Amino acid sequence: MPLSLNSAKVFRFSAAAAILVLGAYWAGSRWGPRSPASVVALQTATPSPSTEDLTSEEANNVNVYHQAAPAVANIVTRAVEYDFFFNVVPVEGAGSGFVIDPRGYILSNAHVLEGAQSIEVTLGDQSRHPAKLVGADTRNDIALLKIEPRGRKLTALPLGDSRSLRVGQRVLAIGNPFGFQSTLTTGVVSALGRTVQTGEQTFIDEAIQTDAAINRGNSGGPLLDSHGRVIGINTAIFAPTGTTAGIGFAIPIHTAKQIADDLIQEGRVRRAYLGVDTTALFPGLAEALELPVEEGLLVERVVPGSPAARAGLRGGTQAVIAGMRRILLGGDVLVAFDGEPITNQLDMNRFLNRKRPGDRVRLTIFRRQQRLEVEVTLGER
Repeated sequence: MPLSLNSAKVFRFSAAAAILVLGAYWAGSRWGPRSPASVVALQTATPSPSTEDLTSEEANNVNVYHQAAPAVANIVTRAVEYDFFFNVVPVEGAGSGFVIDPRGYILSNAHVLEGAQSIEVTLGDQSRHPAKLVGADTRNDIALLKIEPRGRKLTALPLGDSRSLRVGQRVLAIGNPFGFQSTLTTGVVSALGRTVQTGEQTFIDEAIQTDAAINRGNSGGPLLDSHGRVIGINTAIFAPTGTTAGIGFAIPIHTAKQIADDLIQEGRVRRAYLGVDTTALFPGLAEALELPVEEGLLVERVVPGSPAARAGLRGGTQAVIAGMRRILLGGDVLVAFDGEPITNQLDMNRFLNRKRPGDRVRLTIFRRQQRLEVEVTLGER
């Protein structure tokens, strides 16, 4: 099913050995020619707010919002689509983003910019800027935009450390739900380390789960800690009704920062590459093939000249028909990366997503009945 900014998605959450399948929504929006985003705009207060009569938590909320709101962007995209009779239908989409560099670089979600033919960014001070897409990583749903400051001093949000988060830690989300610009919601980190599958080849790895209210239009906005540092990018919600149900997911900022650095410095995302085509085993197939393991990835093909080929991995040599598909048998069976069990393609994609070109990894394989450890230096796709 193709991705849509407002369509229901099926996400898989891998936590320990459990896999839950839930209906969910991107926290983005798309409207027809009359977009609420072009109508609703709330002016961000500029004077430093007084916090004398507030509790310490309220004062912290006020201060974090005051410092961060000027850097949060309301992103409006425009595209032209065609109806059944080939009539031109202008379409607007909306989402959020945030400035990470005074030179005008803005992080957001890739699905917010999907299909956009023009992009306009409105910052917290209501200044409007045309933006261009620097690049995107659709696998991790991260996009980088660039606006020209034109002599304006832009506020950039400091980036925190998403690897040191703890469940129960207070967080704040700022975005533009339903076009209401610069909206603040608060909550806590509800869980860590989720793998949220958003498509066959796309997922949020090590997702941050939060109960801070996130709705459509929040996609791409920052999730902040109590010091005002970005710890994640708000991306998706579990929402049976289409609105927040207290379960939102954010991409950890350490993933987004690495991708942004690649796009700024290299002009592309550097992705680790192994070079194999595989099929996931299941007990019935493993038994029929008389394999010593019931789970793993059967290597069907090894790409010539790839890191896998240089390490000596072997693909299949005998073609058989299993169900409705053709499978090459006789190849190695991958069962672990650096000691981490691998049972399906998502596991392998998740593992490679955490690695960089040039990293050396240890693969555990079965070659017929023999268990082997193979060292591989990953390449770049």
